[in-house]
Amino acid sequence: MLYREAGQFKASYATDQQIFPIRQDRIAVAALTALAFVIVPLVADQYWLSAILIPFLIFALAAVGLNILTGYAGQLSLGTAAFMAVGAFGAWNFVLRVPGMPLLVAFALGGICAALVGIVFGLPSLRIKGFYLAVATLAAQFFVVWALTKFNWFSNYSTSGVITTQRMEILGFAFDTPRAKYFLTLTVVVVLALAAKNMVRSSIGRAWMAIRDMDVAAEVIGIPMLRTKLLAFAISSFYAGVAGALYAYCYLGTVEPEGFNLDLSFKILFMIILGGVGSILGSFLGAGFIVLLPIFLNTVARPLENLLGLSLPPGLMSNLELIVFGGLIIFFLIVEPHGLARLWQITKEKLRLWPFPH
Repeated sequence: MLYREAGQFKASYATDQQIFPIRQDRIAVAALTALAFVIVPLVADQYWLSAILIPFLIFALAAVGLNILTGYAGQLSLGTAAFMAVGAFGAWNFVLRVPGMPLLVAFALGGICAALVGIVFGLPSLRIKGFYLAVATLAAQFFVVWALTKFNWFSNYSTSGVITTQRMEILGFAFDTPRAKYFLTLTVVVVLALAAKNMVRSSIGRAWMAIRDMDVAAEVIGIPMLRTKLLAFAISSFYAGVAGALYAYCYLGTVEPEGFNLDLSFKILFMIILGGVGSILGSFLGAGFIVLLPIFLNTVARPLENLLGLSLPPGLMSNLELIVFGGLIIFFLIVEPHGLARLWQITKEKLRLWPFPH
């Protein structure tokens, strides 16, 4: 079979600790990266780039950030959209108020602002956890949106509260076309996803997982609870902040508090539940599923309705997406709690042993 690791020997510690230790995985990742950077921009039209691929990449980045906090560190959060809003408004204000501010630096500074806010709202995690921590992070969602709406300085005293993002320009090149925005988003997401993959394999990631599995035992063996939990909140919020800046500049084209409401936080939480909690790959699978499912439902529902001669109520059609989301979440929680990433892992394990019994 093609997916076998027979004959692939590890001659050094560095080789044994590769991100993708199996040669087939390295080839597949390289092929997917080449496909995303070379083939997709050539064949995808403006609709696919602007309405599907760019939001998919941005949501995947936000899901990676939430997965670091919830999947690896075990700290439940419902305030991802709030941290995205901080990153978006932070990047916009840095570009507005600092002459000559490079766009990528503004994105990074917006992420740092989100990380600082995440640390503040992560402080309750030192005393509470589980459902109570989720409520504490939910307070961040309402507080951040209220602050951005109440204090007009953040929106430069705009009367409508909706502000247009500045023209994107990096090293003299304008990023004002869907293809250019796609390249920018893809580059940022690939770099940060690889950094997250390395991070969760390091001592920091092992400390997060120790706290997730049993925080008392982790503290007994010497893992600093304060620093480790707050670091998880900071890095998770940084990823969300950068995703929020990309969401505002590359997708929405505007910066407004209502663009980062509670529904967005739940949508990103659904992504890691469906894709796989505690998996970087699961963040991408969940984001792709959430982004593509409404398109699939809209494409299939009407022809199926006409084929069967049915006349579904308009209210049912408008809520069909929510019904399917809820049903799928219940299904995955019962059948496969680790989501699509676990199903992919099981498939690879069967391929490695086929045709022998597993």
